[in-house]
Amino acid sequence: MTDTTARLVDRYYKTLKGGAASFDAHRLREILAPDLEFEGPIAGRRIGAEGFIKGAARFAEAMRGMTLLQQVRADDQASALYDAELPGGTVRFAEFFRIADGRIASLRLLYDAGEYRARGGR
Repeated sequence: MTDTTARLVDRYYKTLKGGAASFDAHRLREILAPDLEFEGPIAGRRIGAEGFIKGAARFAEAMRGMTLLQQVRADDQASALYDAELPGGTVRFAEFFRIADGRIASLRLLYDAGEYRARGGR
């Protein structure tokens, strides 16, 4: 499962890393489970890939760059720590993934929502 986990997480960050220029909702939809379990400080806990894709598109539009600081992958789980450059400065994010049936089944996102909004996140 580690190869699948690595491949999916790499594709996920390839879609987001370049901001709006590289964001591809279709490519993201291919790697997310339709019933994705998502949890984040602004959205709360939600089920479904489509809502997450809309939020990821807004994030990609605001983001000017991303620096991956650390990734850990083990079996069907992965985590990443990264800095995102927004119009008003840098915000640090941590993401935790669980893979099932060849797709990202759950994603937990942690960051300071107030800092994100203050620096231009939407």
